[in-house]
Amino acid sequence: MIGYVLVGTNDLQRAAVFYDALLADMGAVRLMTLERLIAWTVAPHQPAFGIALPFNKEAATIGNGSMVSLAVRSPEQARALHNKALELGASNEGDPGPRGDAFYCAYIRDLDGNKLNFFCAQT
Repeated sequence: MIGYVLVGTNDLQRAAVFYDALLADMGAVRLMTLERLIAWTVAPHQPAFGIALPFNKEAATIGNGSMVSLAVRSPEQARALHNKALELGASNEGDPGPRGDAFYCAYIRDLDGNKLNFFCAQT
């Protein structure tokens, strides 16, 4: 159902460097690069994740209660991406670990404060 998700940024190039490095570890590549938007995907017909300068040219702000969850293959990959994000300047929003019986999650806030979660289903 989801085609793509965008989060706002106030510095497109700084955010692009962060996400190029981070999302490459998921096998993601740039789908498009425009003047005000960059998007990545793991496959041409899979949902994409992108960053954008707000269309209204106002400052990008984080959404209270908003989060983007990125599916990963394993708890190990969730931990690795969480650690890499922190190395790239993100902040910890929730240590990697199980959440209930069904999920393994690792939460960060990117350089603009957007909340992301690397998650996988636990079987």
